[in-house]
Amino acid sequence: MEKAVSQYGMALQKFKKNFWGVFSFWFIIFLIIISVFAYVIAPDATKNANNGDVSIRTKPPGFTVKVIEIPINDQHHFTDWITGKKINTQYIPILDYHIQNDTLYYHQYNEDVQLAQEKSMSIAAVFHTDSTTVEKEHIGEKKFWLGTDNQGRDYLSRLIIGTRVSLTIGFVAVFISIIVGVTLGSIAGYFGGKIDTFILWLINVVWSIPTLLLVIAITLALGKGFWQVFIAVGLTMWVEVARIVRGQVMSLKQAQYITAARALGFSDVRIIFKHILPNSWAPVIVISAANFASAILIESGLSFLGLGAQVPIPSWGGMIKEHYNYIILGKAYLALIPGTAMVLLVVAFMMIGNALRDALDVKKS
Repeated sequence: MEKAVSQYGMALQKFKKNFWGVFSFWFIIFLIIISVFAYVIAPDATKNANNGDVSIRTKPPGFTVKVIEIPINDQHHFTDWITGKKINTQYIPILDYHIQNDTLYYHQYNEDVQLAQEKSMSIAAVFHTDSTTVEKEHIGEKKFWLGTDNQGRDYLSRLIIGTRVSLTIGFVAVFISIIVGVTLGSIAGYFGGKIDTFILWLINVVWSIPTLLLVIAITLALGKGFWQVFIAVGLTMWVEVARIVRGQVMSLKQAQYITAARALGFSDVRIIFKHILPNSWAPVIVISAANFASAILIESGLSFLGLGAQVPIPSWGGMIKEHYNYIILGKAYLALIPGTAMVLLVVAFMMIGNALRDALDVKKS
């Protein structure tokens, strides 16, 4: 046990010396914090950041517009910061306004000023307050740091909340792949014989099917949805884990300490989970980091095909799908921003995987 502790301690020290590995680790931690507190950080804290107005769609980063905020309801719950709150304010983008008696007159926002329509509303009936309070509390400017999407929604908020989808798909898919892969791989490697032949055949069958095609098939079987996609991706990524664990178990089960454990009458389950698997985690950790990156790319591909997270849930792949046509319309940033975020996250996981591989390699000093 002391040897195992010292081995992982040495690996940790080697990992700390890898600049890009450590940098990627903290970058992912930063994104995890953002995803957990997404609705606290996002300018638009409504569920899925779905509060927008089509009159200000596809506006550039830094766009500022004057708005009238009309309260719909004031109900708040403690869970709003986790799940997002219901739309409790309607934003009306305007060009200008003036108040006469108890009536608010305004020109609704339009790119062509000459086409802007003048509208009015009763202050007492809508705001239940006086004109002075309306000007102070319900009329102001709203800034969109990354502009707006094709539905007039805050793009920064959609991007922040979309971080949850990418990270969640990674964690869920890797968790499922580890559970299934480690279980089947350890059973196949330890017992051998017909059990090993059957599991190896199953691994080869699953591996022979293109990953995206298999995910699409499982998704269609389970139905479109948030969690269905995560499960589908996880069920296609266990084969690599199973093959690695199988090889590790086949090698370690011949060790003397395993023979001693059998002589002491330990059960097969205890030998596998207490003595073999703890010494097989190094390659599993490395492949899991790579699987994180693969899961993010697969989910993005599914979202691009319309089989991933469904509207209005923000997904980086879905955001690219919604806006890839704007690349030739002079607004390429609408597709490039989520694409760049995806690339950075995938590269970070690959960097961590490479750093862990070097740190856990006992052949390297």
